[in-house]
Amino acid sequence: MSSDHYSGKKHYGLASAFIGVVILATPVTVQAGTDTEAVQQFLGRWDITLHDTDGLKASWIEITHHQDKLIGRLVWLFGSVVTVPDMAVVDGELIFELHFMGDDLLFRARPENGKLTGLTQARGHAFKWTGEQSPPLLPQPRPQWDEPMLLFNGHDLEGWVLRNEKASECWSAVEGVLANRMPCVDLISRQTFKDFKIHVEFKLIEGTGSGIYLRGRYEVQIQNDFGKQTGVQSMGAVFGFIAPSANAAMPEGEWQCYDITLIGRRVTVVLNGQTIIHEQDIPGITGGARDSREGDPGPVMLQGDHGRMSFRNIIVTPAKG
Repeated sequence: MSSDHYSGKKHYGLASAFIGVVILATPVTVQAGTDTEAVQQFLGRWDITLHDTDGLKASWIEITHHQDKLIGRLVWLFGSVVTVPDMAVVDGELIFELHFMGDDLLFRARPENGKLTGLTQARGHAFKWTGEQSPPLLPQPRPQWDEPMLLFNGHDLEGWVLRNEKASECWSAVEGVLANRMPCVDLISRQTFKDFKIHVEFKLIEGTGSGIYLRGRYEVQIQNDFGKQTGVQSMGAVFGFIAPSANAAMPEGEWQCYDITLIGRRVTVVLNGQTIIHEQDIPGITGGARDSREGDPGPVMLQGDHGRMSFRNIIVTPAKG
């Protein structure tokens, strides 16, 4: 669960720098104009890495050109994807402002050797970042599957590491169940995967929820949504991007299960035996991702900072090759 009410001071150092940001500059109102070569250099999907922070550092942006305007979709460190309705290219530089979770941010970026070199300003701070074109990650038509493996051995945390050391003993393994206690941090598998299937059973105990990050980048949402309407932030969603087709959630306190298949960026999600997302493409990383290197294999990451959770029977079946 990449909460839109994220408390940066509690979990990650970078986000606290954005709290209470004042208006930075005169709003940028220059539009991109015609589809020039300068504009073309910014179009597409970009995986963003921040370089001067030891906290959250992964973001993503999609830039399109429509009716003489540049329009963006941005995942900025945490929370859901947001629309950027007005962007400008001025003297070869992309400029836009964003009011994000109560704060005002100013973004600038220039193309450099096929990449973007950017700067985000907030409350007197400037954060440098680099954007690389997102890979297409075309799915294999008929992957061959390897043998299933237990990712959690049921009795200790061998094979897992904490995202950081801010709550060094908040996860424990007791009688086949992996559980956290608050305050806590995310738990990351040491083993990484490219294409894979995962079966995981989970139980919401208390708090706002959790999530399972595929390759550490794409969050499949966990929260108490029994009997509620579905949406892009509900139980079973790929957070912010893909809504489930139906509500298959069970009440809080009951064991539930996901069976998820990720091939390239194409995902299928089965919740409690019901297919709720079928072979849909994930556009980019979701908020709170471990990194933005979409072309690399990545771990399974269990979100642990939004409430008490239990997990068991975590079984991964990798694709061969």
